Formats: sequence, C-alpha cells, structure tokens
Amino acid sequence: MISLDDAVTARLESHGARFEVLVDPDAALAIKRGEFDGDLEDVIAARDVFENASRGDRPAESDVEKVFDTTDPMEIIPQVIERGEIQITAEQRREMLERKRRELIDRIARNAVNPQMDDAPHPPDRIENALEEAGFDVDPMERVESQVEDALDALRPVIPIRFDEVTMAVQVPPDYAGSAQAQIRQFGELEREEWQADGSWIGVLTFPAGLQNDFYDLVNEHTSGEAEVQIIRDEDEIARR
Repeated sequence: MISLDDAVTARLESHGARFEVLVDPDAALAIKRGEFDGDLEDVIAARDVFENASRGDRPAESDVEKVFDTTDPMEIIPQVIERGEIQITAEQRREMLERKRRELIDRIARNAVNPQMDDAPHPPDRIENALEEAGFDVDPMERVESQVEDALDALRPVIPIRFDEVTMAVQVPPDYAGSAQAQIRQFGELEREEWQADGSWIGVLTFPAGLQNDFYDLVNEHTSGEAEVQIIRDEDEIARR
C-alpha cells in the first residue's frame, strides 16, 4: 500500500450515492486507460470504499450492493476509478507535473544525440533549457511515452536532435575481464562476445545513443580505465571485432 500523502481520491457518484477510493495518481490514470498490469494492493492507500474519504465516512452497504453487485472493496476500487473522476489537488498536480517533466527529460537524454556534433549525447540540462525555450508544456495527466514525439517536434527548431542507438566494442584486459564483463554485458543488447587467448574479453553492445557517457563511466569504473572502447559504425565492423 501507499501512504495517504501520496494518494489521490477517485470519486464516483451513482444512484444518488457517492463512492471514493484512495489510489496512486499514476496507477489511477493507468487503470482508467485500461493499461494497469500491477498489483492493486500496491497502489492503494486503503483497502476500503468511502462515502467521504477525507472524513473516513463509509457508504451504506445497501448502496454499495446496488451499484456494484458486490461489497468486496478490491472489486469495487477499480470500478470507481474507471467509471468515476480522479480528484487531484493543486499541490498533487504540481508534483505530478515535475515528476513527468523529469521523466521526459531523462528519457530524451537517454536516447537523443546531436547530429551536428558527431552524434554526441545531449546533456539533460541542455534538453531542459531547450524545452523551456520551445515553450513545451508537459501534461501531468498523460504518459511520458505519448509525449516524447511532441517534445521532439518542439525541440528540433531549437537544437539539432534525433533519437538513435549506438554500437560499441569494448576490450577488457585479463585482470578485470571476469568481473567487469558481467557488469558491462547488462548495459545494452550484447551483439557478440569473445574471450581472447590471453584472457581478455571483447564485447559488442548496442544501446541508446544518449547513454554513451554512462557506458564509458561504467567501463572505466570496472577496469580502472584500462579497457579499450570503440564506436562501431557499420555491421561489417561488428563482424570483424
């Protein structure tokens, strides 16, 4: 369950009665869109249905039975959310807006590159400033995934940007190969790997282009900066590694 401070109220009025439930705002939106696939118990603040959640008042059991054909709160809660309205306070809306804004910036930074700078990643601060300059408004009630394309359209007149993936080859010296390769191989999609006769490890990975600096940091951390890393420009290079 979540805390009361993190919950919003979903309200349904039907047959002259009012029903309220307390739920995580993002989960409420996912349930309303038919996209929720988690455990309901994890996203509600109370395993209960209220007439007035702020006072803790409960509706008459006869009203509950008449509207929902059940008195089981775990069956009723999704119905209240799906059929009712999500009540969000101004403070909750501000918090949701800031969280969605950060998620959007992070998602773009992970995947975007600057085609005018040899496909170098855009720092999150640059993307944030460009979104502000473009006047792009994040919708706190919509999924981040559905706002990415609109955000990119707004960004393109301001900064050179495109979504891309990068393929990189890394050769880890024998002294670090055993432990380092286990960490490195999880960073992206492992295209191929090879153990050399001297005990060194070569891996070729593909991942979102915006994560190049993170990849360098990971490799350097686990190899004390002694690994060799190279960007692979075409599939023929992959085959030759």
